[in-house]
Amino acid sequence: MIRCLPGFCLLCNISAVKYLLLLFLFFSFAQAQQALKSSSTDQAALRKELETVYETWRNSMIQKDAQAWAKITATHRQMTVRNRLNSERRAFPQAVFNVPAAPPALAGLTAVQIEERGFTAKCIYFGKIDFAVGGNPTENLIVIDFVKEKSGWKYDIAEFVSLVALPEVRAELAKGDLSYIQKTTAFRPTGIVPPTPAAVPLAKYIGKVYIFCPGRSANVTVNNISPHSLGNAKDAQLILGGLRDGENTISYELKDLPGASQNEALCLRVYVFSQFEGVKPIKLFEYQVEEGKNATLKGSHTFTLSAAAAKTILGK
Repeated sequence: MIRCLPGFCLLCNISAVKYLLLLFLFFSFAQAQQALKSSSTDQAALRKELETVYETWRNSMIQKDAQAWAKITATHRQMTVRNRLNSERRAFPQAVFNVPAAPPALAGLTAVQIEERGFTAKCIYFGKIDFAVGGNPTENLIVIDFVKEKSGWKYDIAEFVSLVALPEVRAELAKGDLSYIQKTTAFRPTGIVPPTPAAVPLAKYIGKVYIFCPGRSANVTVNNISPHSLGNAKDAQLILGGLRDGENTISYELKDLPGASQNEALCLRVYVFSQFEGVKPIKLFEYQVEEGKNATLKGSHTFTLSAAAAKTILGK
């Protein structure tokens, strides 16, 4: 005959079941509390680390310290900046610090979102962002991106988001309502570290490609090293590596966007710019299609920067 120990038989004493259930709930609650506490601690540590990175980068800009800037700035961003300055025929790294305003301090701003994903992170702050250019700063957003490298977190890029045209969003954020932030995909880290671009040499001539492509996406490449992408918009973009004496090339591929009529106007142009005041840019290439006419969706062309054009651009 099997005898049960008093109070410990689940079949004989239902109170034991209740006891175990309460015990399970207690431990589950304790684990959840510990997880929340750990998450909060990790979030605070991440915020402190990223803010230290940003302030270090900010100080390097204010003090014009090229060595400190290189140490704290993401590798791919350093090359991107260097390529742009080379393409504008501006000295690197001296021109890095020739900016119209000082990077704003984070003191006094409210951190509305700090998020890490993979080897990327994004910090968003709301408040009166002061670029120290005079006037009364208003409440807006600053979004700061970071990437993680072998030596730790590095500054990538910052974007100022004006809320002047979004007064209702500004009012919501002032009240602590973060729905605008939470529903906007662009405010989330991607988890993907951008590749480091290939270095481009100091340009001999500064060039820009102008793209006007309503109803289409456009992928344009100049001289096989300067890629440009645009969708349903118009823009003038700097040509990486600049333009060359004599023959240059441009290739493009267009795609009609959903809902487009497929016969919108189109314009692709290439200009060469002078560094001398008073000298106007010269148009070297143009492919233009009037509205209602069919465009060639893929093509490649050669255009020439003549000796006469070069002489004009060089102010001679």
